[in-house]
Amino acid sequence: MTKRKITICSNTSWYLYNFRKGLIKALIDIDYEVILISPIDDYSKRLENLGCRHYTITLDNKGTNPIKDMGLMYQFYQLFTQIEPDMLLIFTIKPNIYGGIIAKFLNIPTINVISGLGTVFLDNKISSQIARWLYKIAFSGNRVLFENLDDSQEFIRQKLINKNQATLIPGSGINTELFKPKLNLRNNKRDITFLLIARLIRDKGIVEYIEAIRVVKKRYPNVKFKILGSYYFDNPSSISKDEVDSWIREGLIEYLGYTDAVLEEIERVDCIVLPSYREGLSRVLLEAGSMSKPIITTNVAGCKEVVEDGYNGFLVPPKDSKSLAIAIEKMISLSPKERDIMGILGRLKVIDEFEEKIVVKKYLSAISLCLKISKIAFSK
Repeated sequence: MTKRKITICSNTSWYLYNFRKGLIKALIDIDYEVILISPIDDYSKRLENLGCRHYTITLDNKGTNPIKDMGLMYQFYQLFTQIEPDMLLIFTIKPNIYGGIIAKFLNIPTINVISGLGTVFLDNKISSQIARWLYKIAFSGNRVLFENLDDSQEFIRQKLINKNQATLIPGSGINTELFKPKLNLRNNKRDITFLLIARLIRDKGIVEYIEAIRVVKKRYPNVKFKILGSYYFDNPSSISKDEVDSWIREGLIEYLGYTDAVLEEIERVDCIVLPSYREGLSRVLLEAGSMSKPIITTNVAGCKEVVEDGYNGFLVPPKDSKSLAIAIEKMISLSPKERDIMGILGRLKVIDEFEEKIVVKKYLSAISLCLKISKIAFSK
């Protein structure tokens, strides 16, 4: 019997390996042929080692050059006609739009996944209006998976999809056996350490974090604050190296740069802070929760789903450095035991709601349904 071919598309191989590896392995285990399409990077070979075929595309994630985007559509057309997949599973913005349009043209059953809205929904520029219109074309009639309710409601409100197209799914899933606490690292000192993990863009609330640190340092000069994440100069809200260097000289932060060893850095701190303006469903917060770390984050889509205020962390309004400073000082004032309890409750929440096995099961159900519907449709 011929294996069913599932082709998965994304804007980086890094994304597929780090966020979708569990799903890919599950599909292979139940005898699907998994074919991946993404730009080549250091993780492409790792994906092939999982037992997949990998095809390369070139794309400009942030560019709006229509000629390049037409070229991307042609790449998808060539690959889809060569691979002849039974269905597509598409992640990230440009593959969703341009791969989705070609899939519609070729009549390939498709599931689209929205893991965050991005800048397309933060302004009303002509380019953003065009992008939303393209979403509507690409997603027409498809099952669309969302990682939080607010994003699905926004797509429905703007009439980009119908209500019956949307399905909620709890993020990318966390391997709670990999991301688990090491209790021997418990900090019994009053002077604790906070860590923000994010790309260095203003939308992650990095400036508010710095402003809050300035306030907190006046009362707690020995408390440590760290930032881990890569520069993202192509983004219009990017943080410059000069800004980061000035914060280091001021004695506000330790900058850890970028590393794949995120687990080890989370282990070394007492609390994770993410004052983001909006997320799909924050992977960092899920990792932190799974490792029994209390969390301070914003009461926005993609963050509030992970934290219950006063239970496993604190929620603050977005773009509000004063409230963030108050929350940090509240965390400092807790005893080590109280922080431990918050962390344990956070891990239990992640296990109950966001465990990778739960998420993979939902994906497999959606994929099975998509294939069954397409079989019925093509048999008529």
